[in-house]
Amino acid sequence: MVPLSLLLRSCRPSARRSLLKAAHITSSMTEGLQPASVVVLPRSLAPAFESFCQGNRGPLPLLGQSEAVKTLPQLSAAPDVRTICPQFQKYEFGTCTGILTSLEEYSEQLKEMVAFIIDCSFSIEEALEQAGIPRRDPAGASHAGAYKTTVPCATIAGLCCPLVVTMRPVPKDKLEKLLRATHSMGVGQQGQPIHIGDPDLLGIEALSKPDYGSYVECRPDDVPVFWPSQLTSLEAVISCKAPLAFTSPPGCTVMTRKDPVSYTSSLTPEMVPEVLAISKDPLHYSIVSAPAAQKVRELETTIAIDPGNRGIGHLLLKDELLRAALSLSHARSILITTGFPTHFNHDPPEETDGPPGAIALAAFLQALGKETTMVVDQRAVNLHMKIVGDAIKQGVLKTPIPILTYQGRSVEDAQAFLCKDGDPVSPRFDHLVAIERAGRAADGNYYNARKMNIKHLVDPIDDIFLAAQKIPGISSTGVGDGGNELGMGRVKEAVKKHIRNGDVIACDVEADFAVIAGVSNWGGYALACALYILNSCQVHEHYLRRATGPSRRAGEQSWIQALPSVAKEEKMLGILVQNQVRSGVSGIVGMEVDGLPFHGVHAEMVQKLVDATTVHM
Repeated sequence: MVPLSLLLRSCRPSARRSLLKAAHITSSMTEGLQPASVVVLPRSLAPAFESFCQGNRGPLPLLGQSEAVKTLPQLSAAPDVRTICPQFQKYEFGTCTGILTSLEEYSEQLKEMVAFIIDCSFSIEEALEQAGIPRRDPAGASHAGAYKTTVPCATIAGLCCPLVVTMRPVPKDKLEKLLRATHSMGVGQQGQPIHIGDPDLLGIEALSKPDYGSYVECRPDDVPVFWPSQLTSLEAVISCKAPLAFTSPPGCTVMTRKDPVSYTSSLTPEMVPEVLAISKDPLHYSIVSAPAAQKVRELETTIAIDPGNRGIGHLLLKDELLRAALSLSHARSILITTGFPTHFNHDPPEETDGPPGAIALAAFLQALGKETTMVVDQRAVNLHMKIVGDAIKQGVLKTPIPILTYQGRSVEDAQAFLCKDGDPVSPRFDHLVAIERAGRAADGNYYNARKMNIKHLVDPIDDIFLAAQKIPGISSTGVGDGGNELGMGRVKEAVKKHIRNGDVIACDVEADFAVIAGVSNWGGYALACALYILNSCQVHEHYLRRATGPSRRAGEQSWIQALPSVAKEEKMLGILVQNQVRSGVSGIVGMEVDGLPFHGVHAEMVQKLVDATTVHM
């Protein structure tokens, strides 16, 4: 460590005091030092920059700022300040115009400037070491690579700039260990990654070409892990176009007095993270706190009871509900399909299982601000438009859901439906959900549970799911209770082996995630509840917004109102009854689903899911 005084020997007293104030926070801090970077701006920009940092605390964890030059302390007031890089970058109107080792000639200008101290205390290298991951920093590099992304920081006080991130490659079998290491270091959300997976999702075109520093090589079994970088401050200085500004250069820090409660105060056992893969193409992982993950697992267990004794326990795959909900949480535009015309001798042939679960999920997706659309059979468009309209009138839905149809007959038709101008680089939807939707069997037909072929009543919406498998960036979820539903191709071998008539009726079309429930509606309710749990989780919510902007949990009250409820689901089933939609097992027009009465079975399930979701939240 080199004393800051070495930098200031040639400076005038007023300049010395200004620079020392830039590295000194408050006299109340405890002993100890921590690294920080410095941004010096004109006083007129100070309020805006302070607000901008406070609103984007992930990349810009502000420790403090200087006061007016006339109140600055004397040299002896900060005897413990050190620097390891006695340089500053000079900016004029957003352009870097030089690197300085002395600010003496700017003594007078510094009197009208304010210095901000940004925390750099979290050490990625230390976290890697704790996780047993060898460092791979290139020899002689001043610092590892950082990248300017296309992710914007929140615009606050008129300031905005792109987020800058730093990356380290991590063997995929060490991801969980790394996250737990950052948690055990006591740095809270400051040490939490903001993206794990494909750099293109951040708008980074080439990892081998960082905007700052030197590239750290990724090996075949590695996953790139990204953290917010304090170098975002340089982009903020560029963006604000101050007539004169100074910053610490990339890779250089000053040492300032340590605040022992900067981040540890928000650290709780509830923030222990888990990491789960949610997409292979593009590669994408998400994170969530362990308690929140456990609550979703409890929902998965709750809906897995088998009231029809169909043998669905053999179809269950662990954490499918959790992974599907995580994927939906990251999605922006969701396409939902439903409709199983099992009653082929009646009009309408639909059953009461499916639409309620689809509407319940759509209502919660809308509350999260996601674009939500439905696609149904052409012959059932009027029925579903009536169902949606009545749901709005009765308060089950707040806003309409666009309803589409698909009757294409080729891969090109399906791709054109899914993508803008048919271009797979521009998908219209990033997640497809099928809830109790008739699924195509291996022979190309569609069967109800009794092996009756209902192909004449079903449009080829399966082709959309098949096309999505070949378009990067689109994930899919299937919800079913018998194995003949769209998406259940993921568990088709178990369906053939354990479900009655499974060798004939098993759906052959896979979804990325297969949510199994005793009644498919329950799967829709559980997805809505899981999304509430995830978005109410600090760890996941911080990851979702990439540590930029204010917390999105301000909308939590509207989320509670959007959850399924016994009252809303009773209204929903009543709407189906009014439209002559029948129970799937008994075929009666009445308040039941799959032959099970609403009161005493379905109402109890809805209440159990909601209670498990909202307790302690």
